[in-house]
Amino acid sequence: MEPSEPYDISRIDFDRLRQEFADNPYPRTTVQTLKQAIAARLQRLLEQNPQRTNFQQYYEELIAEYNREKDRPTIEATFDALLEFVQELDEESRRALREGLDEETLVIYDLLYKPDLTAADMQRIKEVAVELLAALKVEKLRIDHWRDKEATRDAVRIAIHNFLWSDATGLPFPSYDEIEVAEKTTAVFQHVYRAYPTVPSPYYVAA
Repeated sequence: MEPSEPYDISRIDFDRLRQEFADNPYPRTTVQTLKQAIAARLQRLLEQNPQRTNFQQYYEELIAEYNREKDRPTIEATFDALLEFVQELDEESRRALREGLDEETLVIYDLLYKPDLTAADMQRIKEVAVELLAALKVEKLRIDHWRDKEATRDAVRIAIHNFLWSDATGLPFPSYDEIEVAEKTTAVFQHVYRAYPTVPSPYYVAA
């Protein structure tokens, strides 16, 4: 019998699902249901943190390979790969907790991060992510329709740059030079412009 509704990925029973796949005379329907549930979960993760494009790319490649040839071995391989991908998404959804952050500050941390940093630098970046977002949410992002006016947009961008460049609050120097701070300012501004039409952000309020 074909599944009637998508699986809740957060409470998926892998053993039950594997047994259903093995017993189902229409295994493609089980794969399709799993695809739909994963796509919804992935969309939510990407809305919260667009830096997760590597997950989207892998998922699209996996589905493209599946769509090229839907014989039984391909269906079985896709099913196994999708189950493994669910576990990878679960790990990613818990990464904020492992980093000592929440989803809102994790994306700021990801935007500020760069390779080859010391442990002390990475800890400092976490602190900057938390403190910068908190500072913006206190005032700048609470202005009604702040995205609609050039003056308020500029004020947000300047506040981000000044915070990141400040000796007291900003990114560790000399690990980040002035050019890198400018680049990080742009990245963070683009994120808050997208994610904070209001405070609280509609992308995180239900998280």
